[in-house]
Amino acid sequence: MGGTFAGPRSSPAGAGHHSFALSAEQRGQLAARLALAVRRARRSGGETLASISMALPAEVDPSEVVCASRRADEPWFLFEQPDRGRAALAGLGEVACLQAHGPDRFAAVADRWRAMAAAAVSEPSEQPPGSGPVALGGFAFAEEGGRAPHWQGFEPASLSVPEVLLTRTAHGGVRLTLTALARPDDTPEELLDHLERRLAELRARELPLLDPAPTGRFQIVSAMPPEHYEQAVARAVEIIGSGALQKIVLAREVQVHAPRAYDPAAVFGVLRREFPSCFVFCVGRGEATLIAASPELLVRREGQRVSTLALAGSTRRSADPAVDDHLGEQLLRDPSYRQEHAIVARRIERTLRPHAVWVTAAAEPELVRMANIQHLATPIRAQLAAPMDALELAGLMHPTPAVGGEPLDRAAPLIPALEGLDRGWYAGPVGWTDAAGDGEFCVALRCALLRGSVARCYAGNGIVAGSDPSRELAETEVKLQALLPLLAG
Repeated sequence: MGGTFAGPRSSPAGAGHHSFALSAEQRGQLAARLALAVRRARRSGGETLASISMALPAEVDPSEVVCASRRADEPWFLFEQPDRGRAALAGLGEVACLQAHGPDRFAAVADRWRAMAAAAVSEPSEQPPGSGPVALGGFAFAEEGGRAPHWQGFEPASLSVPEVLLTRTAHGGVRLTLTALARPDDTPEELLDHLERRLAELRARELPLLDPAPTGRFQIVSAMPPEHYEQAVARAVEIIGSGALQKIVLAREVQVHAPRAYDPAAVFGVLRREFPSCFVFCVGRGEATLIAASPELLVRREGQRVSTLALAGSTRRSADPAVDDHLGEQLLRDPSYRQEHAIVARRIERTLRPHAVWVTAAAEPELVRMANIQHLATPIRAQLAAPMDALELAGLMHPTPAVGGEPLDRAAPLIPALEGLDRGWYAGPVGWTDAAGDGEFCVALRCALLRGSVARCYAGNGIVAGSDPSRELAETEVKLQALLPLLAG
């Protein structure tokens, strides 16, 4: 249904630009769906989603189209994992917003999305994942997180239904979905005209490049003195030694003040090239953008299959292959890191088991290497015993001990007290879900909040018995190197 997209067609305006348009058949299908959605909205007195999905040429880059076509201050979203078949999802604009806060924020947005998706006039159910309307966005780490002024626009739970969605599957297919929200006083003709005008605005253009030799002064400052972090680690080790905790994760914020405003699209382009195994994402809200190259999958749901990753314990890389291998072997054998990792893996398995027919995990952790860091990782898979959608699973899994602590009820109140910062969306789930309940969420790690010429970078470590404060501080510096070199000139 929806057939093949009629574009993009080369534009005389210049190389790299394309025009997008509906075929006559697609236009008729969309008009019929919009008419039905308006009738339903008038009957219910509420709102109804209507969408159409269509194939695009394989060479179209979803992220490039969104970055070239976004309007000032409108919500936008990029989410890629280049090494997984160049899988990508990119959203532009917003026809509906689902927000919540408090301890039930996952359940609240999940309920609203299920109701909205069930009533939508869209593609047949056999369409690929990510076709039809989707909800994309994220969650703060804490149930009331993101209240600091610099996190404005990033609510404790905030999912957006984009007007324009482009997806590229791991099999290489590219699709575009247009979505409208019909209200009782709308007319199908006005909604169709609006979507066609939006489609005509779309452009395909290569991502901008970072300035290789920026002029002006960059200033890097810790939000709290480095000594504060060492003191927080020492206090955490004392608490763990008393038997009250097994593990707690403590984070730092480092700010970069640049001589000019950041271009998040240019930063994103470098991240997806340098960290192809990571989830590379941008979440744009108003004047701010959260950008990341995260190594950690929180949950992926494909039908009844669930995938996740226990990721804890890390060390630096070396340009010397022998030294690099030695560092990796040390990491695999270090009892402190093995203990930290085992806590995470055990909790994830324990969390999934009551909801699954089976849960399976590798017997031993493996090394996962990225450009500047290597981690201990254990992939974990499960088969659901009863239906649970991606949002429910994200709420079930968050936060893992990789970003929170064990036991969580004791660690949770200590984290802000020891850190002295508002994590906002740092260490929270970011991702997407479709009308079928499939989707994936990663953990917002190796991330920075860009607002004008200020970048706030975040990095944290798991603290266990025997953790050394100076060593933990040094490890946060390694993690910050994913973004600091790009953001500090």
